[in-house]
Amino acid sequence: MRAPLSIIIPTLNAEAGLPVTLRALIEGLEGGLIRELVVSDGGSGDATCEVAEVAGAEVVRGAAGRGGQLRRGADVARGEWLLFLHADTELSAGWASVVQAHIGGGQGARYFRLAFDVGGFAPRWVAGWANMRARVFGLPYGDQGLLISRELYDAVGGYADMALMEDVAMARSLRGQLHMLPVVARTSAARYQQAGWLRQGGRNLWRLVRYLAGGDVERMRRGY
Repeated sequence: MRAPLSIIIPTLNAEAGLPVTLRALIEGLEGGLIRELVVSDGGSGDATCEVAEVAGAEVVRGAAGRGGQLRRGADVARGEWLLFLHADTELSAGWASVVQAHIGGGQGARYFRLAFDVGGFAPRWVAGWANMRARVFGLPYGDQGLLISRELYDAVGGYADMALMEDVAMARSLRGQLHMLPVVARTSAARYQQAGWLRQGGRNLWRLVRYLAGGDVERMRRGY
């Protein structure tokens, strides 16, 4: 029997962080869970694709834009289940057994509990808000991952080829079918550290409000 899970990672100049993401996936390979790794690159100018190929990934190349990259990755994936991860996200130890248990039950889509790769009050507060938003409003972001069966993914139309907010669009299409798995997705805090935790958090919230109110995604992307 073939392993059930295809892992899809969108990348753009992710050479520095991608090895950490890939190392955490080894337990899934050793446990016979992962069928393939698909890296969907958006035109990296560094060694991202080389890092992915050395790790045994199938590399799909195309235009930058996370929605389109995720969609292209899913189009070539052959697993009965799909796991979408960001290139700067590290899954906590034991994730493979938790995912395997869910796959065995075969119900709905799942995401992970967000944490950042730095300590302090601000990272805990921002991650806490993100986890509450996901749990209460059913709106996890892409850095919380998405585990979904191929059947359900196809049924909701897959990821939209859009410049931004593709994760929110997907979450809305899965309303009522998204729940958290007890696995931590530890993601890079670099963007928050560069912009400031309060400022970046405010920008993200304002972007979400604008999108839900029907705002222009391309205009939002230019300010991202």
